[in-house]
Amino acid sequence: MAPGSLVLLAGLLGALALGDPGPLEDVVIDRYYIPKICLREAQMGDFIRYHYNGTFKDGKKFDSSYDRGNAVAGVVGVGRLITGMDRGLQGMCVNERRRLVVPPHLGYGSIGVAGLIPPDATLYFDVVLLDIWNKKDQLQVTTLSKPERCNRTVESSDFVRYHYNGTLLDGTPFDSSYSKQSTYDTYVGTGWLIKGMDQGLLGMCAGEKRSIVIPPFLAYGEKGYGTVIPPQASLVFSVLLVDFHNPRDGVALEQLQVPAGCGRRAAAGDFVRYHYNGTLMDGTLFDSSYSRNHTYDTYIGKGFIIPGMDQGLQGVCVGERRRVVVPPHLAYGESGAGDKIPGSAVLIFDVHVIDFHNPEDPVQIETVHRPEGCNVTSRPRDFVRYHYNCSLLDGTRLFSSHDYEAPQEVTLGTNKVIEGLNRGLLDMCVGERRVLIVPPHLGHGESGARGVPGSAVLRFDVELLSLEEGVPEGYLFIWHGEPPANLYQEMDLDRDGEIPAEEFSTFIKSQVAEGKGRLMPSSDPEKVIADMFKNQDRNQDGKITAEELKLKTDEDREKVHEEL
Repeated sequence: MAPGSLVLLAGLLGALALGDPGPLEDVVIDRYYIPKICLREAQMGDFIRYHYNGTFKDGKKFDSSYDRGNAVAGVVGVGRLITGMDRGLQGMCVNERRRLVVPPHLGYGSIGVAGLIPPDATLYFDVVLLDIWNKKDQLQVTTLSKPERCNRTVESSDFVRYHYNGTLLDGTPFDSSYSKQSTYDTYVGTGWLIKGMDQGLLGMCAGEKRSIVIPPFLAYGEKGYGTVIPPQASLVFSVLLVDFHNPRDGVALEQLQVPAGCGRRAAAGDFVRYHYNGTLMDGTLFDSSYSRNHTYDTYIGKGFIIPGMDQGLQGVCVGERRRVVVPPHLAYGESGAGDKIPGSAVLIFDVHVIDFHNPEDPVQIETVHRPEGCNVTSRPRDFVRYHYNCSLLDGTRLFSSHDYEAPQEVTLGTNKVIEGLNRGLLDMCVGERRVLIVPPHLGHGESGARGVPGSAVLRFDVELLSLEEGVPEGYLFIWHGEPPANLYQEMDLDRDGEIPAEEFSTFIKSQVAEGKGRLMPSSDPEKVIADMFKNQDRNQDGKITAEELKLKTDEDREKVHEEL
């Protein structure tokens, strides 16, 4: 005949032999194993679950819950058990082992149990307590660890992802998400979980660990669950909350560092270059641009990236560091991505914006210093000398003319420098200093250049040192007035009917010296004159004849005539 009934947990052993107690007036209790931690003792009116072996004095077994494969469940101290068992179970801890000696008058007395227990039999019970609970019990929640930063906690209707180990009160495991290598994902407070878990997850932070002890009436109650959770079993869950969100959530932004003097913020249609670390809510890194040593470059607001980042990057400043928290419905949804982003995962991006631009951007020009009384400014075809420092917008130094013995020099409008720099050098006075912000479509484009990343916005700090007035495109020399009427005769200094290179050079230099004309500006005037001579010496015999000598205006006129 089975003595009792109630809740759960796993056991340890001990052994202490009892001698013959002799005639007994009360139950004899031998607590031969007491667990080191005993949070609660069985009291009158508690529901308990326990296993037992029942034997006579000679060791013959008359009953065993082990043989039936089910622990006994019942209420202690209310007369539903034989008196000796009722007394012997009180004060027990979960996992405690006791040996009880029950005299006949506290057992089945002089009547016994027909065919099982003879009259006046002393009974011996070896008992292990598995579970204790009471109808007045509440959910027991213990916080084991909690992250320092907790900006938000779980509320009803949130969707949570968590890992857990589930055990009975005696420590017997019945389930674990870790063994499945997947979090348990569900809504909270909508009836998809047992009531105790629905309540126990509320108020948790992402990354928090909790122990949740759930009494049977908030778990699976009298029916239990399958073969792993007995009826009337208390459940213990060790929970790690990985992440959570609400379907109504938008993108959450946290500005970690905003540079002073942010003159412009990124908007839809801009092209942004940024570095990022991407983590799950529990801190697991799933991707990083730093590991590839290359920024992530993309348009924003055009659907080229996940919607959460499309939104989260709008409004950033160059140099800003921003945290973007993206709920799964604005990221990779229930399916996740690859083997690093689980389904329904909240994503956290720590972003550092390197630069951004719009394909319609012009060169930005800021005049730092302009000399007073400046009447002459640089124009296309002028020859200029200037110093510059070139850097990325994050301050990374790229190039500097100061690293060389001489300043940079160029004829403006001849495609010898990037278009943005060329435009930024126009209309400058000698001695003027400027800051130029050059977008990539006026710089080195999507491909970049040696030392310059693709699609990079460039900053130039420039100072104009000198300028020489230029000549129109296609010209190497122009007169300030009308050319000599008898040009060939004046150029033929020795009047021998032919003009060698030295004679040609002497004449041109005299025209420049007398202010009658000017050469195309260059750091090597001799080469310019040599090119002029080569153009006129049409048969390349080392001298110019009267038939060969032609002004450029005459050449252009002949070309038009030929075309007509």
